[in-house]
Amino acid sequence: MRLAGKIAIITGAAGGMGEAAALLFAREGAKVAAVDLDEARVAAVVEAIRAQGGQAIAIGADVSKTADIVRIVARIEAELGLPTILFNNAGVDTENKRSILTIDEDAFDACIAVNLKAVWLMIKHVAPRMIAAGGGSIVNTASIAASIVAGTAGYCASKAGAVALTKVAAVELGRHNIRVNALCPGATETPMAKHQRQEMEKAGLPTSSMLMDRMGVLGRMAQPEEMAMMALFLASDEASFATGGVFNNDAGWTAMSGISVQDFAR
Repeated sequence: MRLAGKIAIITGAAGGMGEAAALLFAREGAKVAAVDLDEARVAAVVEAIRAQGGQAIAIGADVSKTADIVRIVARIEAELGLPTILFNNAGVDTENKRSILTIDEDAFDACIAVNLKAVWLMIKHVAPRMIAAGGGSIVNTASIAASIVAGTAGYCASKAGAVALTKVAAVELGRHNIRVNALCPGATETPMAKHQRQEMEKAGLPTSSMLMDRMGVLGRMAQPEEMAMMALFLASDEASFATGGVFNNDAGWTAMSGISVQDFAR
C-alpha cells in the first residue's frame, strides 16, 4: 500500500475532494484524521473508512481559528501519533460571482481566512510534528483560479496566495525533509461546484452546466476521486523529488489561454 505507516491529516474532509481523499488515503494504508467544520458529515466519512477496514478519527473544527488547530493537532498526536501527511483541502467560495466592485468585505475576508490563512496556520502547527517524525509531505489545494481570471477576486487572490505560500514553505521546510506542493484543480464535481452553478444560473449566465463542462478540452468536469489520486501521488513517496511544485489537474483549461467563465458567456 502506498501510504502504509503514514498518518494523514485531511481538512475539508466532509465532502468532495476531501472525502474522496480520506477514503483513498485510508485504503492505501494511512491512518486518517478527517477534519471539517461539519462534524456530523465528517463523522459519517470516518464511519465509511472504518467500514472498509481503515483507521480514522473525525474532528469538527474551524481551521481558520488557532485555538481549533491547537486542539486538532494535540488530539491527532495523542490518538494516532505524529503526522507525516497534511492535505490542506478546506476551501470556500463566498462571493457568488460578484465583480470586484460589488464584493462585500465579509465575503472577501471569508475566502482569505479559509483558503489562505488556514493553510498557513495548519502548516505552522503541523510542521513541527512532521519534523519530529523525520519529515513528511504537505499538499495544499489551490486552484487554477490562482493563474486565470475566474470572476471572484477574493477566491482568486486567496488561491494565488496559497500557491505562493506553498513555495515559501517548500523552501523553508525542505531541510527538514518536508515536501510541500500545490494541487490546482480545474472544474470538479463537488458540492462547491454545484453551489457555483446555482449562483451562475441566478446571475443569468447561459447553460451553466455546459459552461462547467467546457472548462477544459475533455468535455466534462472532473470527479473528486480524480483530484484525490493526484493528492495521493504528491503525498506518497512516489513523489519523493517533488517539492515547491504547482500541479494543474484541469483537463487543459490553463492551456486554453486562460479563458474564463465570463469569456464563455459572451
